[in-house]
Formats: sequence, C-alpha cells, structure tokens
Amino acid sequence: MKVEHIAIYVNDLESAKDFFVKYFDGVPNDGYYNPNTEFRSYFLTFSDCARLELMNRPKLAENQKNFIRTGYIHIAFSTGSPEKVDALTRRLSEDGYEVLSGPRTTGDGYYESCVVGFEGNQIELTV
Repeated sequence: MKVEHIAIYVNDLESAKDFFVKYFDGVPNDGYYNPNTEFRSYFLTFSDCARLELMNRPKLAENQKNFIRTGYIHIAFSTGSPEKVDALTRRLSEDGYEVLSGPRTTGDGYYESCVVGFEGNQIELTV
C-alpha cells in the first residue's frame, strides 16, 4: 500500500497552491469547483508522485495552531541532500517564513529543519 494523497483545508486556496508550486515544485491540476457547496480544490503532484489536495469552502472553522498536540502535525518533504535542506530553509526564512528548528541532525539521525509555512502550518524539510 501507499498513501494516495493528503488533504488540507486552507483559507486562501490560490496562495496555498502558489506556495507549494514555488517552494516544492508541486504541479497543480486545473482545479475543481462545486457550485452547490462552493467547495474548491487543487491536487498538486510532486516529483515522487506524492499528491497533496488543497481544499477550500465557505465558513471553515479556524483552529489555533499548536504544534505540541495530538493529530496531524506537519508535512515532511525530502529535498535529497543536506545542502538542499539548508538552501530551502534559508530561502523560506528570507521570504519571511518562521524557522522553528534547524537545520540540524536530530537525535534519531534525521537532518532536518521545521518551518512555519502557509497559514501557520508546519513544514519539515529533510534529506
């Protein structure tokens, strides 16, 4: 088995799509719109064929982002090398995104950094 896709509700669908295109080379589909529910979505496909569905609809509940809690906490992207982790972390930081940790080697041997990306969601960059 493999994970088919991960889905995230967002407030600003176009900005979230642009974030993943700009920093992670995601390739979006043409988008979907259901006029009955006002549901909108994009599927983005990444180089390893992983897919992310970004979704939006009216009246989304806004939850406080707390990174120490149960449930889904981050999306991790493998960049391919420590140098690429460093470069993308630096680029995101220079563009105003908060770096929570790293780049560093963790106790379990991962070389990673964690960044607060679009709409306060945590993104992990690793080798």
